[in-house]
Parts: sequence; C-alpha cells; structure tokens
Amino acid sequence: MSEENLSIVSHVSLGTNDMDAALAFYDVVMVTIGAVRQEEIRLPDEGLVAVAYGRAFPEFWIQLPENRRPAEVGNGVHVGFVAADRETVQRFHAAAVANGGTDHGAPGPRPHYGAPYYGCFVRDPDGNKLEATFRDAGVPAST
Repeated sequence: MSEENLSIVSHVSLGTNDMDAALAFYDVVMVTIGAVRQEEIRLPDEGLVAVAYGRAFPEFWIQLPENRRPAEVGNGVHVGFVAADRETVQRFHAAAVANGGTDHGAPGPRPHYGAPYYGCFVRDPDGNKLEATFRDAGVPAST
C-alpha cells in the first residue's frame, strides 16, 4: 500500500468528548469526500472508543482520549481533507453545518493560498477545525 499512497501521513486522530455526536457528524460529512467507516475499536468495559474513516484504509480516527481525560482542541491544529472538485467542497461544508458543525470559512477561493485553491473551513461538534480543499490543476498557480 505504501507504494500506491503518495502521502507521508499514516493517519490523523482527533479526540472527542461525545462519541455519539461525533459519529453522527462524521458519518455524514466524511461520505462527501468518499470516506466511510473502515474500522472500530471496542473495549470490553468501555464499549466503542475509536472509529476510523478512509477511502480504502483507516486514515482519520475519532476517539476518546487514551488517558480518558477531556479532549481539548489544539490551538493552530486543523485537518485538511482532499476534495475532488468545488462541488465536493460545498457539499462537505453544507453537511458539516447541517450536522452539528459550525462554519469557520465558507467555500470559496483564498487567493493568498494560491490561485488553484478552493476550500472551506468548519469546526466539528468538539470544536476541532477541519478543511476541505480542491486545488484546480487547470488554474495557473500565479495569476
């Protein structure tokens, strides 16, 4: 798989304080970018503690923090997801806002990120910042 995957990232994990709310959010939002549940981890005395999403393998995890202390949002941290086109960015944003997330930057170009960039920012129910990005290869990098 490593020869087929050009990414340097194995996976990303975000903590949640409310697994049910997080899964209600991510089950809808992740499908907009072609990702579905790939794996679940259940512990005998605790039940469901982690769920992984991805297109072909676990890439993005939502989990209870391992130390079982409250999950906290990292200042300056966000997770960016690849979108297939502008419409996918729009669907990602709409699904997030309709399912417990909050807008943190509506879909659109961000010229300061380069002319090919089109994206959006949202926060999940725990306050984690997410981005969906489409880089249009048909648009020159500098205009």
